[in-house]
Amino acid sequence: MRKDDTGTELAAGTCPCGCEGSIEEHRRVFGATMVEDDYSGFEKYSDRIVETTVLNALIPNELHRRAFLRAVGASTALAAIAQFFPLATSKALALETPALEKTKLNVGYVPITCTTPLLLAHAMGEYQKEGLDVNLARTPGWALVRDKLINSEFDATHLVLALPMTMTLGVGAPATTTYVPSIQNVNGNAITLHVKHKDRRNPKDWKGFKFGIPHEQSMHAMLLRYYLAENGLDPDKDVELRVYPPADSVANMASGNLDGMLFAEPWGQRAVFENIGFLHMLTRDIFEDHPCCVLSVTDKFMTGAPNSFGALYRAVVRATEFADKTENRKRVAELLAPAAYLNQPQTVLEQVLTGRYADGLGSVVDVPQRIGFKAFPYQSTAVWLLTQLRRWNMVPAGIDYQAVAKQVFLATDATKRMKEMGFAVPASPMIKHTILGKVFDPSAPQAYVDSFAIRRT
Repeated sequence: MRKDDTGTELAAGTCPCGCEGSIEEHRRVFGATMVEDDYSGFEKYSDRIVETTVLNALIPNELHRRAFLRAVGASTALAAIAQFFPLATSKALALETPALEKTKLNVGYVPITCTTPLLLAHAMGEYQKEGLDVNLARTPGWALVRDKLINSEFDATHLVLALPMTMTLGVGAPATTTYVPSIQNVNGNAITLHVKHKDRRNPKDWKGFKFGIPHEQSMHAMLLRYYLAENGLDPDKDVELRVYPPADSVANMASGNLDGMLFAEPWGQRAVFENIGFLHMLTRDIFEDHPCCVLSVTDKFMTGAPNSFGALYRAVVRATEFADKTENRKRVAELLAPAAYLNQPQTVLEQVLTGRYADGLGSVVDVPQRIGFKAFPYQSTAVWLLTQLRRWNMVPAGIDYQAVAKQVFLATDATKRMKEMGFAVPASPMIKHTILGKVFDPSAPQAYVDSFAIRRT
C-alpha cells in the first residue's frame, strides 16, 4: 500500500497531493514527457496539478494537447506558458504558503562552487516556486559581503563558516546577531602549489612560502594553518599568509606572488587548467566532510520577515539536495558555468563537481566525494572552527564554544524544517570529528586547544 508524506496509507490510484483525483489524471496530460520522479513529493505533485489545469484550459482538446506535448516536450511547453502566465506564482499559491513579508530579496555571493545551492536555486526556478524575486549580487570578497549583510543591503548571503560567529561576537565588525540556517557545501577545496614546486611536495620544505587564502578566519585558512602546524611549520612565522579575493588567486600565482594557495574551487582546478598549479592535497583528506561555506541571515531579517526567510530556506535546501546527487553534477556544471553565475569553463566545473579531475601532475584522479552539498548545520563543526580561531588568538579568551555554536548554527530549526520537507536529518548536531588522524570531541573544546604545541594562546 502506498503512503503519503505523513505515512498515511492511500487508496490505490489516490493522489497524495490532497486532491480527490487520481495520479493518472495528472499523468495523462503530460504522458511520457514526465518521468516518475517528476511526481514524487508533495511540492512536485502540487506543481503538476497547477500545470495540468493551465494546459487543460489553454488546449482543451486532449488529442491536440498530447500532440503538442509530444512535439515540443513538457519543459519547453511550460517555459513558453510561463512567458505570459504567472506559473511560478500560481504554484507557490497552490501550496498555501503564508503571505511573504518581502518578495524581492537581495542575496549576496562570491562566485565559487561553494555557493552552488544558492545559485542553483535561481537557475532552477526554486525561488520563483516560493513566490520570491531574488536578485543575486556578485561580490568580490568576504569582508565586503559581511559589511553589506550588516548594513542590510543584503537580506541573506553566502559566507565563509567563521563569519556568522565572529559577526555575532563582534570580532572584526560591529556585533550583529547572525545565523547559519543551512550549510552550502562540504569539502570542495585543495591545497594548490605553483608548478615550479612539483619537486617540493614535502611541507617541511615550504619554509618561506607565500600562501593565498580568501579570509584570515575562513575554513580554508584554518585547515591550511592546521596542516602546516602538523608538519612542524608555524603559519605565523615560517610562511606568509596573504588574503586575496578568490577571483584574484590564480592571477597572483601566475605572477609569482604566491607559492601556494587554499581557496574554494574552482580556483585550484582553474590553476591546473591554466597550467599554473597542481593539486597537492584535497581538504577532505585533512578533515573529511568539513563544511566550508554557509547560508547566512541576520536576526533582523529572520525575525522581521519569517515567511520570506522560510521561503528562501526551502528553495536553497531543495537546490542543495539536488546538487548533492551524483547523477545531477554535470547538469549543475552546465547550469552554473555561464557568466550570470560562476563564469567558468564548464569542463573545470565538471571536474570539481564530478570528482574526476586532472591533478596537474599528469594523472586523472577519481574522487566522487571531492565536494558535497549537505544542508544540515552540525554545531560540532562550528565548535571545531572556534577552537582554531582561539588557537590562533582570533577570538577572545573565555569564549563559550558550545553556546556560540548553538546560538548561531540553527540545528533545531533545520531539523524541523528539513523533516517537514521530507529530507533526512542526523540524530545529533554534535558529533566527533577526525582531523589528520586526531579525534576532536566537541564536549572538550578548551582541552583540545591546549593540546597543540604550535599556537598563539
